[in-house]
Amino acid sequence: MDAFGLIQIGLILSSTTLISSLQCNHLPLQQRKVIESSLRLLDKMGKEFPQQCLREKMSFRFPTQVLQPRQKETVGVAIEEIFQHIFYIFSKNLTLAAWDQTVLDQFQNALYLQTEQLEACVIKKHTQHCHSKEVSRLKLKKYFQKIDCFLEDKQHNLCSWEISRAEMRRCLQLIDKVIRKLKN
Repeated sequence: MDAFGLIQIGLILSSTTLISSLQCNHLPLQQRKVIESSLRLLDKMGKEFPQQCLREKMSFRFPTQVLQPRQKETVGVAIEEIFQHIFYIFSKNLTLAAWDQTVLDQFQNALYLQTEQLEACVIKKHTQHCHSKEVSRLKLKKYFQKIDCFLEDKQHNLCSWEISRAEMRRCLQLIDKVIRKLKN
């Protein structure tokens, strides 16, 4: 390869790094937009909460301490983890959910893209906060396992999906609240 080819490759790599860092600088704004869009899509994908599901309400107890804005990096890792779990939950046996498939696909795509972007931006090197990140991950895993088990116990019926959809709405609202705090 000649010198001109090496210069071109160097320019491409440096511009890619610059574009990536610019995207990461605007990540909180992008996250808020994705969350607002995701909340609208959650509302659009299904109808109002069915009355017959009210007696089946379940308290999953979201581990709010994982989103305490002590350390931006730790919160970023937690948000990425939450998006991954929500994506996983909404990629499972949805046959009884009775939701608009197009809107569900848009919701899943938005979560996937945001997870990819967060993964690229969140610094994943081991620091003194490594233990804190692992504790957060374990708490989130336990929380989402409760939801997953609930869906399986109820055989992924309509009410279990509607309850899970309401819980995911709550998760996204909590993330939005934290992002607003971190921005200030």
